[in-house]
Order: sequence, then C-alpha cells, then structure tokens
Amino acid sequence: MTEPVIRSLDEQHTHLFDTLPDPLGAADTHRRTRHRPDWKRVALRDGRVVARGAWWGGPDDTTPVNLNWFDVADGEEAAGAALLRTAPWQVDLELTLPSGWREDPALRAAAETRFAAAEAAGYEFLVDRYLYRWTPEHGLPERPARLDFRAEPDDGVFLDALRRIQSGTLDAHARLAIEEGGIDQAAQEELDFFHWCPSPREWWQVAYTPGGEPVGIHIPAHNPSGPCIGFIGVLPEQRGHGYAYDLLAQCTHFLAEQGAEFIAAATDRGNFPMAANFRKAGYPVARERVHFRAGTPHNGGPVED
Repeated sequence: MTEPVIRSLDEQHTHLFDTLPDPLGAADTHRRTRHRPDWKRVALRDGRVVARGAWWGGPDDTTPVNLNWFDVADGEEAAGAALLRTAPWQVDLELTLPSGWREDPALRAAAETRFAAAEAAGYEFLVDRYLYRWTPEHGLPERPARLDFRAEPDDGVFLDALRRIQSGTLDAHARLAIEEGGIDQAAQEELDFFHWCPSPREWWQVAYTPGGEPVGIHIPAHNPSGPCIGFIGVLPEQRGHGYAYDLLAQCTHFLAEQGAEFIAAATDRGNFPMAANFRKAGYPVARERVHFRAGTPHNGGPVED
C-alpha cells in the first residue's frame, strides 16, 4: 500500500474535498458554515481522497478556532491520523454526529473510525454534548414570572458572576479551563467568547428576585451560524430553586422577539439538570457532538502543499 499524500486545498482544488462519502451527514450539518478553501486539507492514496478535514474560524479570525469537519474512509485511520498530525493548526476537534448514532451499527462504525484516527494522532477525548435546535413550531416555553431581568452594561458584574457560577460547574470545558488556568482565567475566557460573538452586548441580562437579590445571568447570542443560547448560569447561593429553567425560558423569548427563526443550544450529556431544562423548554436534540482536545503537534510525514 502506498503512503498517503497530504495536501492543502485552494479555490482550484476545493472540489477534491467533496469526493469522499459522507455517511455521518457532515455536509448537512455544515450547510450554514463557511469553511475557507485554504483551511481545508485532504489525504490521498493512489490519487483517491481517503481522509479530509476542514478547520473553521470566525470571519475576522486569522487562524482556525477548531476543526469541525473530519472524515476518514473505512480502514484509513492511519491516513486520517497523518492528516491531523501534519496540520499547521493544532486546535480542538469537534465531531458532529446524528442523534442516536450509538444505536445504529453503520453510524457507530463510521464514528469510531474517526475517533480511532483522532486518538492515533494524539487527540484526547473530552466530552459528549447534546446539540439542540428550537424552532417556533415547538412553541415558546412558559415563563414562570418569578424573576426580573435587567440589562447590565458593566462587564465586571458578569465576570464576577462567571467566577462564582463556574466554581461548581458541571461543564467539561469550563472545568478544563479552571484546571489549566484557574477560575479567573476561565471566567475571562468565557467573557471573551461572548464579546467575540457578533451579537449586541446590550442583550446580556442579569436576573433578580423581586426583592432585588441577584440570581444568575443569561446571554442571548448570535454565533456566525445564527442565534443561540450563549450562556445560562445560576449563582451558587440561588441553586436548588429551578431558576435555570427561568433563565432559559427568558433567553428563548428574548431571541424570538429579535426575530430568530431557530435557536441553537448545547449542553454536556452528563449535565443531567440542564438537559432536563432543555427538554422542559421544548428543545429537541438535533444532533450530538464529540469533543477531542488537540494533541502534541508532530509535523512529520508525507505532505504535498
């Protein structure tokens, strides 16, 4: 068997990316996603594409934020691993999969081929997540009307809330950020992400009890693909009252009032309380996503640029 040839693409050769079968429906997943041709790479064996990857970033980013499209032909795990190891960008991998993929033998086999290639390239599994998609046909969730919601222009208020909320978070990404940089760095990274989103800063809101006690925050947002639930968080001293649902309902109504025709959202599969709130609010699981952390860069191997 000949060694795979890894090559970056350009406008002239981007058609090569579409020659690999798509058993996991990645093309449909990314129909709203803009991938730059020069951030796409393929692995070819005997002139046939056997693995492909598309790295993604926002319109103003100069380097990719993540790798969110990665496909490998059956039996080509080594070529997929080479594609990842030789990439100039060592960023996290997010594999979006059909809902219920574990129960379908063909889908599970396709997914596990990609997992094996990623792990062979040094990527480490981080977390499974549910991806939700609310549309108006699901109906707006009932608002309990227990809280007052106010815009807050001071970033310091949100930064303080994020520090306190993340101190007991169930979110795997937040826990990893705390482990690597401490609670202050983790909270600042979260805040920086909200500023990165192309949605108005004025949308961010703090929730209060009728007596004026702060309860938590919700951040309606737009990411580059459209409207989404940016963040829902209840302060530690206010937990146990079901307020996360109140925040989610308010965030959904807020985005709907801005004209949202759909609202995307996500939570870890292991975050059972938040998953229950999404079900209660009428958010169906549209897809799932498996997150891997980038491994140690290794730029050996055959490459044709």
